[in-house]
Amino acid sequence: MLKILCCIKQVPDVNLVKIDPETGSLIRQGVPSILNPLDTNALEAAVSVKEQLGGEVTCITMGPDMAEEALRECLAAGADHAVLLSDRAFANADTLATSYVICSAARQLGQFDLIFCGKESLDGATGQMASQLAERFDASLLSGVLNICDICEEQKTVLAERELENGIEKTEATLPCLITVEKTNFHPRIPNLKSWKNSRTAEILRFNSHTIPELDPSQIGDPGSPTKVPRTYPPEVGESGLILQEGSPEKDVDRLFSLLKDVL
Repeated sequence: MLKILCCIKQVPDVNLVKIDPETGSLIRQGVPSILNPLDTNALEAAVSVKEQLGGEVTCITMGPDMAEEALRECLAAGADHAVLLSDRAFANADTLATSYVICSAARQLGQFDLIFCGKESLDGATGQMASQLAERFDASLLSGVLNICDICEEQKTVLAERELENGIEKTEATLPCLITVEKTNFHPRIPNLKSWKNSRTAEILRFNSHTIPELDPSQIGDPGSPTKVPRTYPPEVGESGLILQEGSPEKDVDRLFSLLKDVL
């Protein structure tokens, strides 16, 4: 039976986030949090593999207590288990510290054959987590997967189609394997009422910095995060452009030369 891990994240709705002009900090107050959209595609891929070949899907996330809601969304969409890593000691973590905590906690759950991740998160958009987790799990990595063609548990291989800049590549990797998917063929499903109701009362396993054995305090949270963001600011908006619509190409050219003459 395949053991599948899906790493997800709860993020602020970036369409509603604003930046404090004085401090340069994100204003999160009053901004709703959502399940990272690209993680929903990864979850759909994980659940689809489970339905086709058998197995169980465990979703894991690191975040505050309210991230439990994102995990319940995953349970409603077909995940079997959910794990929340929550502790003030995990605050201000960059991708290096986050991948360390996730991998350390996941080891307490056993060995996983497949690990699924979204390509990136809306709030950070670094795209670094997949490669870092693959390294920490000592797993092969398939990124940008369009289709999962075949998985052979006996030979411990996975065959997939990947999207490249100049076409589609069919490639094979060994298990354990970490996979990020394109959203083209992995559209998130809408949970039925029974699944949604069951997800409301399902048990969620919790870990903190004290319940993950042998966790190194120097590698978590702010101390374990070499990436520092001193300030966040919106892009400067320049002057609006001018559309030339003088009635004919000849008049547009005359108008353009007139403008260039004034500038030069």
